[in-house]
Amino acid sequence: MAPLVYVCVRPQQVAAEAEYASFRTAMGLTPSQLDRIDLTRDALPADAFTRWRGFVVGGSPYNATDAAETKAEAQLRLEADLARIADAAASDRTAALFTCYGIGVATEHLGGEISRDYPEETGPTEVALTDEGRTDPLFGGLPPTFAALTAHKEGTRTLPADAVLLATNPDCPVQAYRVGTRLYATQFHPEPTPRDFTERMTVYRNDGYFDAADYDRIAARVLSTPVTEPTRLLAAFAASF
Repeated sequence: MAPLVYVCVRPQQVAAEAEYASFRTAMGLTPSQLDRIDLTRDALPADAFTRWRGFVVGGSPYNATDAAETKAEAQLRLEADLARIADAAASDRTAALFTCYGIGVATEHLGGEISRDYPEETGPTEVALTDEGRTDPLFGGLPPTFAALTAHKEGTRTLPADAVLLATNPDCPVQAYRVGTRLYATQFHPEPTPRDFTERMTVYRNDGYFDAADYDRIAARVLSTPVTEPTRLLAAFAASF
C-alpha cells in the first residue's frame, strides 16, 4: 500500500519537524507509512498522486488572504501545488486533509471566500459538530462538542459551493468541512497535544498571534485543557484512506 504524506508549508524547520512528529504520532503511523514533502523548498512531484495515497497539510505563518503582490515566490508556488492537491481530492482522485492555513488555500481555490474577520486567539477553543458532522464517516466518531487548539488570523467567510459544513463555533463559524468524500479541511489544528502546541508557540511568539508577554498565561491555559478528540480524527483519516 502506498504511504500517506505530510505536506510541510512552514519555512521554520524546527516547527516543521515537530509538526510532522505530531501528525505521525496522532495517526499511529511509522516513518515508512507517513512520508513528508516540504513545499517551501521542493515542488510537488509529477507522480504525487500515484506515489502517495493521501495528503495531510500542516499549518503555516503564511496567510491565504495576503495580497498576491506581497507573497514571496515560494508561497505562490506552494499555493499552486496545494491547489493541485485540492483539485485531486475534490474529484476523489486522492484523499486530503487541509489544516489551518491549508483550509484557506483550498477554500479560495475551490470558489469559497476567506476573510480576516474570523481570527481566533491562540489556545483552546470549543468546536461543535453540525448535524452533517455527526453523521460524517470521520467526524461522526467524535462527541458533539470538543476542545481543539487554534491560532489563526483569517477564516472562511463563504464555503466552496459543494462543501458540507461539519463543525463550527461562534468566533469562526467554519471549523471544518468536506468536499465530496475525500477532501477534508479543518481550521483548528488536529495534530498537536497541548505540550506540542506550547512548544510551537515558542517558535511563533513574535509573529503576531499573541502578545509575547502573555506566553506563560496562554501556555498554562493550553496545558490545563484536555484536548483529546482532534487526534482521533487523524487516526480515523489514516485508517479510512
